[in-house]
Parts: sequence; C-alpha cells; structure tokens
Amino acid sequence: QVQLVESGGGLAQAGGSLRLSCAASGRTFNLGFVAWFRQAPGKEREFVSVIEWRGTGTAYADSVKGQFTMSKDTAKQMVYLQMNNLKPEDTAVYYCAATTAGGTLRLAGLYDYWGQGTRVTVSS
Repeated sequence: QVQLVESGGGLAQAGGSLRLSCAASGRTFNLGFVAWFRQAPGKEREFVSVIEWRGTGTAYADSVKGQFTMSKDTAKQMVYLQMNNLKPEDTAVYYCAATTAGGTLRLAGLYDYWGQGTRVTVSS
C-alpha cells in the first residue's frame, strides 16, 4: 500500500503562484509514476501532470504546459507542483495519484493510489 497526502492549496489571486506538495509513504519502491489530477466544481477529474518515480521524465496537459512545473525529491518521497501565473480556471481540488503500472498515464483509472486532495481557489 502507498499513502499520499497533499498540502499547499489555498487562495491565490490571478497571476499569483502556489506550490503543492504530495508526501508519499508506504511501499513506494514499487511505484512507476506519480501524477497530479484536478477536479473543478461540476467537472470531471482531469489530468494535469505526471512524473516518473524512478526517472526524470515528465508530461503535462496542454492546458498547463509552460505554467505548471512538476518535480520530485525521491529521497524525501515528495512530489511537487509549482503553479505560476494562476488563472481562475485553475480553481479545483488537486489530487496526487500514484501507480505501479505503466500505460496511458493521462487516465485516472490507471492509478491505484490517491490522496485526499487539496483545494486551490484562484480569484480574479
């Protein structure tokens, strides 16, 4: 089992920045990928970004490319999402997710483990 705990959400003004953190614990040596998803009110959960747990590869949704940066500190078992130039449409609950498998990494169904989410609200 893997446990994921997100933190760092809150209220930001448009154009501002927030840094989300995801602390992983448990059997993390089995992990292949860790991702961020988000779910805005009334919308489906959507992929934001993903990072290789044992490598350096990253991928982003087109909607956040150049705006968000995902990173990790494997020794600390931490994953981060630096969000810059925030927009009201970035308002959502952000979830950290992890999988031991590979596949279509943008699909939420691939991920075995999920955090409880952290809320981000961006005001205009």
